[in-house]
Amino acid sequence: MSEPIWSPSAARVAQSNLSAFAEGLKLDVHAPDYPALWRWSVQQPEQFWPAVVDFCRLKLSAPQQVLLDGDRMPGARWYQGSQLNFAENLLARAGEEGPAIIAHDESGRRREFSGDQLRAEVARVAAGLRADGVGVGDRVAAFLPNGPEALIGMLAATSLGAVWSSCSPDFGFNGVLDRFGQIEPKVLLACDGYFYNGKRVDTRERIAKIVNALPKLQRLLVVPFMDAEPDLELLPDAARFDLYGDPAAALQFTSVDFDHPLYIMFSSGTTGKPKCIVHGTGGTLLQHAKELVLQTDVQPGDRLFFFTTCGWMMWNWLVSGLVAGATVVLYDGSPFAGGPDCLWRLAQAERLNQMGISPKFLSAVQQAGYVPQDAVDLSALRTMLSTGSPLAPEGFDFVYRQVKDDLQLASISGGTDIISCFVLGNPWQPVHRGELQGAGLGMAADIFDDHGQSVAEGGGELVCTQPFPSMPVSFWNDADGSRYRKAYFETYPNTWHHGDYAERGTDGGFIIQGRSDATLNPGGIRIGTAEIYRVVEAIDGVLESIAVGYRRDGDEEVVLFVRLVEGVELDAVLTQRIRANIRAELTPRHVPAKVLACPDIPRTISGKITEIAVRDLIHGREVKNADALANPQALEFFRKLQL
Repeated sequence: MSEPIWSPSAARVAQSNLSAFAEGLKLDVHAPDYPALWRWSVQQPEQFWPAVVDFCRLKLSAPQQVLLDGDRMPGARWYQGSQLNFAENLLARAGEEGPAIIAHDESGRRREFSGDQLRAEVARVAAGLRADGVGVGDRVAAFLPNGPEALIGMLAATSLGAVWSSCSPDFGFNGVLDRFGQIEPKVLLACDGYFYNGKRVDTRERIAKIVNALPKLQRLLVVPFMDAEPDLELLPDAARFDLYGDPAAALQFTSVDFDHPLYIMFSSGTTGKPKCIVHGTGGTLLQHAKELVLQTDVQPGDRLFFFTTCGWMMWNWLVSGLVAGATVVLYDGSPFAGGPDCLWRLAQAERLNQMGISPKFLSAVQQAGYVPQDAVDLSALRTMLSTGSPLAPEGFDFVYRQVKDDLQLASISGGTDIISCFVLGNPWQPVHRGELQGAGLGMAADIFDDHGQSVAEGGGELVCTQPFPSMPVSFWNDADGSRYRKAYFETYPNTWHHGDYAERGTDGGFIIQGRSDATLNPGGIRIGTAEIYRVVEAIDGVLESIAVGYRRDGDEEVVLFVRLVEGVELDAVLTQRIRANIRAELTPRHVPAKVLACPDIPRTISGKITEIAVRDLIHGREVKNADALANPQALEFFRKLQL
């Protein structure tokens, strides 16, 4: 059992939302006994979730039944007969104790909206959408940077009971069409361009092409980003977002059923057209409120930030911070615009209380030699969140040694499929190096072996054995539900199979080793790729790595690709050091049969490396949807490789 790398003070535990929540339950569960509270939450879901509704002050009508068919997965139904409006819940506390939104971009522009200003903007845009015939169930899509316009558009659409879907403007034409072409939006919000890493990118030609490929589109709204007076000659039928609607309109909210579609999210799409995952209104609201208020301890007036784009589910999660009465801080552009201090200067300037980043970002900051605690004031920062890929133990070391020693580092794991987390942090428990603190309240997370048995030691498949409100309500265009069932319930009957390879940590904690479809299997021994990356990327000269299995003579051998610091060569000495370190810190089974240098590593647009694409290419199989990648040019090296 490892020693904690950080523990919350008694005062922090006592002042947490979670302690106030537990005290109000009148149970024999007391802080900081998180495992006991978790057990109650999964054993008594019909008591737990209404308690979340009450504590988080959510607005929804009383249900006829909280949970119906709770022994069926899929098939369980939540809050039957209850109605609500998502936008109403987010706007109810917006600006309660400070600004509702603060938006930055890499050019240095800062915009701030009070709660009243946000509500007025939402009312204006909603009036325009209503006049254009947008109503319950219609799709409104966005091709936008992470600025206030995306959040305003989402709230306006959902105030009408419409369904929101978004992607970031770095998606190519095919990537956008593969997504929005399936859901047939009535209205599209798009930007005339955007800035990234000092570069100006004009998107008007791409938008014109997208509009022509969406035959059911009735309205295009253009958000001016590059010029105050945009040239819309290429988009003659477009309306300007900033001039749209009625500035004098009053807010109106259309109530919808608990499981009415709210968001359509998309899988990465690297193996074909992305799956269109439909998330319900009530389930998303309950889950986000629980995770933000109870698990992340977001307090009214806190400043909440996550580095994300509108194409990643963390954007949807971030903007739900309004329900907690927090100020949502947005940033658009490169996280290294002007240098490795970019986001750290933002943290200091806005006095961030919760800051979300990725392991890749932390690694790049460390490799740049930047030490945040020596350069900026992070005294307001209480919690750092990390997701996108597993955070290696060395990432924990960097945060506590060079960012801030009195900080809750919450590595979190879930995904687009549930628009939330299975495993994440909580304000009661210590943080252990390399571990996620524990399963989320109400989430019956477990680890199964290949036979569907819970395992106490060793690795296995991350599963959830009971229904939870944020399960997708459906896949789009999947009338009989067969694609939905195949995606999550084919491996283990009546159990959600998430597709992550995991093992148990300390005191209910978890260690996520990576996606199980990328798990290595040399000699029949399953190996998570994350533990290899942890060792390799700690070696001087290695920027990042990717490991895949290569089938040869009826077995699988591990092939490791490394991207090196400029000027460093993969000679015999470095190759031997890589192999020796892997053998010493892991096992001989982990040692790669081949170590090769590569110029770049393919990533999805949300920043995740894609082992599947590399594995397919080295086996002579083409990647079906390169447009789902942020850097499709990286595939060329692997496509030409002969092993």
